[in-house]
Amino acid sequence: MSLLHSIQLAPADPILGLNEAFARDARPDKVNLGVGVYLDEDGTLPLLECVRVAEERLTKQNRPHGYLGIDGMPAYIDATRDLVFGADSSVLARTASVQALGGTGALKVGADLIKQLNPGAKFLISTPSWENHRALFTRAGFDVEHYRYYSPGLRGIDVEGMIEDLEAAEEGTVVVLHACCHNPTGYDLSADDWGRVIDVVKSRNLTAFIDMAYQGFGFGIQEDKAVIDRFVDAGLEFFVATSFSKSFSLYGERIGALHVVTRDTDAAVRVLSQLKICIRTNYSNPAKHGAALVAEVLNDPELRRMWEDELAAMRTRIKALRSQLVAELRAEGITDMDFIAEQLGMFSYSGLTKEQMVALRTEHGVYGTDAGRMCVAALNSRNIGHVARAIAAVR
Repeated sequence: MSLLHSIQLAPADPILGLNEAFARDARPDKVNLGVGVYLDEDGTLPLLECVRVAEERLTKQNRPHGYLGIDGMPAYIDATRDLVFGADSSVLARTASVQALGGTGALKVGADLIKQLNPGAKFLISTPSWENHRALFTRAGFDVEHYRYYSPGLRGIDVEGMIEDLEAAEEGTVVVLHACCHNPTGYDLSADDWGRVIDVVKSRNLTAFIDMAYQGFGFGIQEDKAVIDRFVDAGLEFFVATSFSKSFSLYGERIGALHVVTRDTDAAVRVLSQLKICIRTNYSNPAKHGAALVAEVLNDPELRRMWEDELAAMRTRIKALRSQLVAELRAEGITDMDFIAEQLGMFSYSGLTKEQMVALRTEHGVYGTDAGRMCVAALNSRNIGHVARAIAAVR
């Protein structure tokens, strides 16, 4: 019997599998709202002007392609850490930071460290959460359970249920939280709600693992990191995974970072040493080009301003698309989906059932996840009417 004889066929990824099905669809009016990618009005992936300029500069330097250190590019690490915590934050000295292979890689490196420190820890993710959260932490060897978050009846967050579930969690439980632009629902906690969450995390001795993949897509760069500042002010140890796929439109470069806030500088040094081992025994060290682009932009005042303007334009356009979709739905006689305009970020939790989402794909060529998530950032003036009519047809 060979090693591979009994291997089972794995199910398709719930998101990337949609992309494959979309590619096979021959209908000219098909629309892909499944994968979380920002597309411009022409329906194409944009190359940000700040990235284009940075790339031209780097190309002219004719640098060799040597290895980065295990923890990544220093200029990139410092710039991304400043973006998350603020350049003048007192927490920087007690934060261990590493470059990672996108936000997913940051989550995995963090999970590997937690497995080493507390192998019996339980993870709690929101109901619902990004589809890969459960898979990633389960494959890392943890039991993954849920805390209540989205309530279909409320068309919003079940804050009381969330607090109740966190209060019932065992000490040492790792709670995965979305800093802003909750994926997949688009519903974020209020400032008061965050205060209650932080109080429970502190009183129950839980570990917060904050996923911040969309900084700048909610209200702004500073506004979207407000929850990070509050965890710092609470004196907590916590993890932050960040990604620049969306905010820089650098999806294929896999640019992310992991930040671990500790009690003191000595602890940060020890944590960094262990993070390096996690990385070394996984992929050895990260790639250079994407990190160099981000570092060039963030560390150059002119390019930084250009990036912030381009990011703001994407954020503003997504909000306009939400309002336009609501208007198109109302024109089709659907008056109970106005909540789409109130949600934040790239995604909308539409409230459509699995059967309705399947019908959207099979009958109308509109692709979203079975859970009802749609990527609003993939809409444009040419396809938004078709999407609205398709939704009306399946309801």
